[in-house]
Amino acid sequence: MKTTLTRRIVTAGLRGFYRNRTVSLSSIFILTITLSIITAFYLFHAIFAYTLDQVTEKVDVRIYFTTDATEEQIGDVKARLMGLPQVKSVTYTSRDQALTEFREKHIGDQLTIQALDELGTNPFGASLSVVAKDTSQYQAIAEQVSSPDSGLLGGASGSVDKINYYQLKDSIDKLNNIIGWTNTVGFWLSMIFILMSCMIVYNTIRLAIFVYRDEIAVMKLVGASNMFIRGPFIVEAILYALSATVVTLAIFYPATIWVTKKTVFFFEGMNINAYFLSHFFELTGLLLLAGIVLAVISSLLAVRKYLQI
Repeated sequence: MKTTLTRRIVTAGLRGFYRNRTVSLSSIFILTITLSIITAFYLFHAIFAYTLDQVTEKVDVRIYFTTDATEEQIGDVKARLMGLPQVKSVTYTSRDQALTEFREKHIGDQLTIQALDELGTNPFGASLSVVAKDTSQYQAIAEQVSSPDSGLLGGASGSVDKINYYQLKDSIDKLNNIIGWTNTVGFWLSMIFILMSCMIVYNTIRLAIFVYRDEIAVMKLVGASNMFIRGPFIVEAILYALSATVVTLAIFYPATIWVTKKTVFFFEGMNINAYFLSHFFELTGLLLLAGIVLAVISSLLAVRKYLQI
């Protein structure tokens, strides 16, 4: 009995989807716009996260040592730093590397290079570049390095020349504020667009169901159950979601190829099309879920509220 009822509901839903092609196309079009907004936000979040990672990777706390600091002292400090839970990585730059980098940076400045050559010795000390797991943790790291009570520097405390965190503090604080602000704004923008999309989808499906008002009235008169009446609309809503998902993915595949070509130099290392393909099944599942939930809930509400079932 249940199998027969299910088959009839599915058949009626398929028939209604095909019979009212104009209404179906309108519903698919609106759902496609909604799913396109979701996809755009999905890709934008990936781009923003990548850009933010690139920026945060360039922010560090650098500990400069005096020229008489030994390799053993610096290695001991590096090992202690790596033991901190806030630290992501620690990079060592030797005195010779610092000198080479300085020469490369001022390769066109002959006066500076000449003055350096006249010194006859390497004036640069070694340094450690500390990258935190989160930008908000740099202050805690700098305070532990600076505090004589922490014991972090061990026997090398007298060999530390300076810590550059306090020169970069304003920039790091601004970066933390930008991260917090963009996360908040992104969340509320997403909520606004999702709410708007829900209202548009709901009203579109309500108009689609309005076409069946006489047919539903007759079905009620002959004793059809609410489930039998709602069922075909649920099937149609699922078909709308499936079709809209396919169309959305078909639009964004060539779109991501085009965007990748235009931004290949701007987002160095970020291939949007490759990201789209690598997350294709995850994105497909997200769109299907969002489309089915939106369409089915809108369909159920429209039938119940406007057709008085």
